[in-house]
Amino acid sequence: MTLLLVPVLVSVALGLVAGPLERRLPPATAARLLTGSALVTALATGFVLGVAGFVALSQVPFVAAVGQWSRTALQQSHIPQVLGAAAGALVLALLGRAVRHAIVAVRHLWAAEATCRRLGPGADGLVVTDDSVPDAYAVQGLSGRIVVSRAMLSGLPADERRVLLAHEASHLRHRHHVYLQLTQLAAAANPALRQVTEAVHAAVERWADEDAAADVGDRSLAARALARASLLRHRSSTAAPRSRPASALAAVTSGMVSRTQALLRPAPRPRRVLVLSTTALVLCAAAAAGLTAHDTEHQFELARHLLHHTSRTS
Repeated sequence: MTLLLVPVLVSVALGLVAGPLERRLPPATAARLLTGSALVTALATGFVLGVAGFVALSQVPFVAAVGQWSRTALQQSHIPQVLGAAAGALVLALLGRAVRHAIVAVRHLWAAEATCRRLGPGADGLVVTDDSVPDAYAVQGLSGRIVVSRAMLSGLPADERRVLLAHEASHLRHRHHVYLQLTQLAAAANPALRQVTEAVHAAVERWADEDAAADVGDRSLAARALARASLLRHRSSTAAPRSRPASALAAVTSGMVSRTQALLRPAPRPRRVLVLSTTALVLCAAAAAGLTAHDTEHQFELARHLLHHTSRTS
């Protein structure tokens, strides 16, 4: 029973520390670490819930007869049948959520790729539109495009335009939408990880900010450019242009105050202790799933052996 709780507790802990980790670690490290941690934890949690549900199901007379297991041995499990049945129902519901999210994600990717084809090749993937609303975003299709309106370009001086384009190019180069989709999938399968998704979204935006600052070699310029671009857009309209795909990543998104403040400070330094501590925490969930698999396999082997032994002696 204790092993079953470990991945659940790790999920809760990961959700609580995701925000602080995103703020303290270099953004590229935070995005990779949190994405991997969310996936492992979601899989471990789903696995132990599934095992609990299967143990409960195996105690049903018909299922036990088909599997040739001793119900008496299975009923000695540390997992109460009612709790196991609830865990099984929960994991089926969460699996359904994850499948639905995966279908929506594929549709968004397909729509983004269709948008890329409609926009045309552009110069180095850059497409300038005549939209009257100042905006800039990256279309995260298989090929990818950077879309910038003429209104945005005309509102920024040349050096700040370079910052904006470098930010969007970073989104495409590092495939930031993949990190977002994977963590959203993990959160669909395990709602306790929802805050991890928010932290990864903030991390990929800061990752692109840091890349833009490195490209121009001036953190203050990068902060000023992104803040001005955000102000231009929000002064013109509170709604996104109709042509922006659902999966687009934009420099002028929320969180600009904290992102600007981060750029006005020195670049974040690696923190090995935080990375190792988080990795160790997630490995606890993986280890619990592995031990659960081993113990459950042993339990069913004993249940089958007991049934055969009882049959021979009766």
